[in-house]
Amino acid sequence: MLKVKDRYLFEDDKPFFYLGDTGWLMLEKLSWDEMVLYLKNRRSLGFNVIQVVLHYALPDKSGIENGMPVYDRDTQNEKYYETASRMISFAESLGLKIALLPTWGSFFTHKIMNENNVEAFAKKIVSSFSHHKNLIWVLGGDVRGSDAYEAFDKFGTVLKALDPEHLITFHPFGRTLSARWFNSCPWLDFNMFQSGHRRYDQKMLQKWDDETDIWYGEDNYRYVEENNSMSPVKPCLDAEPSYEGIIQGLHDPRQPYWEEKDVRRYAYWSVFAGACGFTYGHNAIIQFYDPDKGRGAYGVRESWVQALHAPAAGQLKTLKSLMESVDYTKGREHNDYLSSVQKERYHHVSIFAGENFLFAYTYTGEEFKLNLKHYKDKALTAYWLNPQSGVYSYMGVIKNEDEKAFCPVKRYEDSNDWVLILKY
Repeated sequence: MLKVKDRYLFEDDKPFFYLGDTGWLMLEKLSWDEMVLYLKNRRSLGFNVIQVVLHYALPDKSGIENGMPVYDRDTQNEKYYETASRMISFAESLGLKIALLPTWGSFFTHKIMNENNVEAFAKKIVSSFSHHKNLIWVLGGDVRGSDAYEAFDKFGTVLKALDPEHLITFHPFGRTLSARWFNSCPWLDFNMFQSGHRRYDQKMLQKWDDETDIWYGEDNYRYVEENNSMSPVKPCLDAEPSYEGIIQGLHDPRQPYWEEKDVRRYAYWSVFAGACGFTYGHNAIIQFYDPDKGRGAYGVRESWVQALHAPAAGQLKTLKSLMESVDYTKGREHNDYLSSVQKERYHHVSIFAGENFLFAYTYTGEEFKLNLKHYKDKALTAYWLNPQSGVYSYMGVIKNEDEKAFCPVKRYEDSNDWVLILKY
């Protein structure tokens, strides 16, 4: 069972770095053999959590109410629940956690789920799934907590009372953080934020989108900073950053697509700011798009089977392995170690450091300077890590330098992000 200690997750007293994949519609769209293929693939790439929705399509609707088409599958019968339980068991055999979202948020905004029936529903899902040790409960589903606060709060309270052993979190609307509504609620164990799919210049695309003065653009690390400024401080992670292979801004097919380099940037920025993990997503996989079975959403370009092998999905295990190579629970964001001027947007340098290590991520590969006085008289072994290839390149040993400039070698391609590693 997972537990929370301060800003991080633990399993059997060992830090658990949450590396999630977004498989929202797995239960509503895949056959059993397809589920096995998907889960085995994700495990082979280093993922340890899969985010799945139990009920996505609204009842008695067209099946596309929530944007992504689903198939005509009866999700209310007992066989569907048995398949979901079987899937969770199989995932556990692979070492995977299942972050299960009981219903998509639109069930609450449409009042299908409300204060009058959430208790009965909580009893049903607890009786069906709480025996699984690899379960994480996820409330919300691309929705603001304020849209149905009383219902969500009651749901979380009842769920925690019925099933106190499993962790509960909340998946919020784009560009929001669950802590803004529920941080003080005893049922909420850790926070999620959705940094979303927009560029810096895409603040307002629809009249209903951003009814808030808070706008971080692509600076997803700012959600971690916001989370860690609250009391109590709970673990947090980016549970929906820009998906690989999805249109920038989601809705306009004339816009470019988010790529692997963007996924890496969101991952390293947020984790080095102090997040307890990161969730990846691919446009074709979130909806399990099969061109032979109907249309897709958000400009999807390939089938989900092809997208299993998209580059960023295989690159994030490098970050997971890097964090697990040290006691990251004793580290924290240390951008104060940057002695050169901290720049904005893509030029931002993220630094995560502890007593015996320092990691610095640069998206642009520009030179930066570090204050190393904290590591005075210590021999620091230095590497450049290419987060695209996962290759560590030894640089030598640094000792007795108060300040040092670092400049990675230019990669001859359209991306030049690097991680500086200093250890002793």
